[in-house]
Amino acid sequence: MLVDAHCHLTGTYLAEGQVEATLARARAEGVTGFIAVGTDLEDSRAVLDLARRLPGVQASLGVHPHEAKTWSQDTEPALKALAADPAVRFVGETGLDWHYDLSPRDEQEAVFRAQIRLAKALRKPLMIHTRSAPEATLRILEEEGADAVRGIIHCFSEDRPFAAKALDLGFFLSFSGIATFKKAEAVRDVAAWAPADRILVETDAPFLAPVPYRGKPNEPGFVRYTAEAVAGLRGISSLKLAELTTRNLEALCGWAPSS
Repeated sequence: MLVDAHCHLTGTYLAEGQVEATLARARAEGVTGFIAVGTDLEDSRAVLDLARRLPGVQASLGVHPHEAKTWSQDTEPALKALAADPAVRFVGETGLDWHYDLSPRDEQEAVFRAQIRLAKALRKPLMIHTRSAPEATLRILEEEGADAVRGIIHCFSEDRPFAAKALDLGFFLSFSGIATFKKAEAVRDVAAWAPADRILVETDAPFLAPVPYRGKPNEPGFVRYTAEAVAGLRGISSLKLAELTTRNLEALCGWAPSS
C-alpha cells in the first residue's frame, strides 16, 4: 500500500474530468492514498472539495510562495476556516522559492511565517516548499517554532546537512522522482541515509515524473517508481518501503488510507 504524499489534482493542474481516471490508474499500481495540495485560496477550496468527495484523498491547503503576492487581510481567516476541516491534514504548500522569485521575497517570508502560525493554531503539520533558499527556510522554521507541529519537506532537493537540520526540527523528508535521477547524487545520498521513520515518497504530479517517464506529465501512479528507487538505495524491498512510508504518514498527520 503506497501513499503519494504530495500531488496536485485540481483544475489548475488536472482537468476535473480526469481526476477519477487518474486515481484509478494509480490504484491499479498499488497507490491507495493521496495528499492533494492547494497552492492558493481558490485552489485550496477545490482541493478540499476533492478530499471530501473521493475515498483515499486527503488535503493540504495553503498559499504557495509563487502566490504569496495574492495574500491579503482576508486570506488568513478564509484559509483558517478551510484548513480546520477534518479532511485537511496539512497547512501548505508554503515556504520560499528564491529560484523563480514569482513573488517578492519579503512577501514570501511574511506569508510563510503567517502559515506557520496558522498551522500551530490549528495543530496541524506543515507542507514545506523550499527552492534556492535553504538557510532562510530553516531559519524561519526555527524562529517560528515550527517544531511544535513538524511537517514535510516536500520534493526534497537539498543535501545531508540541510536534511539533518530539518530532522532536528522534527520534519519528515519526502522524496520525489528526483530520487530516480542518477545525477541527483545529494538527494539519493539522503534517501539512502535518512532515518526509516522519517521518510515519505511523493510525485508532485504533474511535475518531475520519475524514470522511466522523465520529461512527461507526472501522475500519482508513478510514485511506485520513486518508491522502488528509494527502496533500492536503502537495500530493502519495495513492500517494506511502502509499509514504512504509510506508517510514517500516519504518525505525522494521523491519517492512513485504511483509516
